[in-house]
Amino acid sequence: MDAHEHRLVVPRTARYYQLGELATARRLWVVCHGYGQLAAYFIRHFRAVAEHVPGTVVVAPEGLSKFYLQGTSGRVGATWMTREDRLGEIEDYSAYLDQLLAQLQAACPPGTPVTLLGFSQGATTLSRWLLRRPFRPRHLVLWAGTFPEDADPAAARELLTTLPALTVVCGTADPYVPEDKVDGQLALLGQHGGRPAVLRFAGGHELNAAVLRQLAE
Repeated sequence: MDAHEHRLVVPRTARYYQLGELATARRLWVVCHGYGQLAAYFIRHFRAVAEHVPGTVVVAPEGLSKFYLQGTSGRVGATWMTREDRLGEIEDYSAYLDQLLAQLQAACPPGTPVTLLGFSQGATTLSRWLLRRPFRPRHLVLWAGTFPEDADPAAARELLTTLPALTVVCGTADPYVPEDKVDGQLALLGQHGGRPAVLRFAGGHELNAAVLRQLAE
């Protein structure tokens, strides 16, 4: 007898961290971490953004799945998805980000501009979410990550041609995103009508305070 797969939608508790006060926000950044990171540590990199430009609020949601980074104890990381049940996980985190954004925007002054920044796996996460939704941020930043190669061409063109601003950020010594992969990403984005600005910095697979301040300005 074969087992049959079934689905059940259940409530989940999602965690996020915030710098600044939404009620007086002049701009809102939503930043998504990479594979194996936790939002509490990831958001620390954005203190410079919140302090550099007064009125900037930074919110870092955390991936819904957590795991031990090595073995069965010790440090814990989070992930947005794996290849297992990937479509279900994409829908789950998209619904999560929908709800979070609606809550944040309701608490901000009307018309507060939104910047979305995804680092590594977070870049693909934000891209997949936006491909499924009509929302468009003022600025989308893909940092050391990739736009989905399997994106529906029509949805990708609709997204990339309606973004007010798109920036690709990469380190010159990033072992996960070497120069040829960056070139491939830029070609893919261009194929779908995207015209990203490109920022490079001397460094690896990491965030860079000087570039973050430049983006904040």
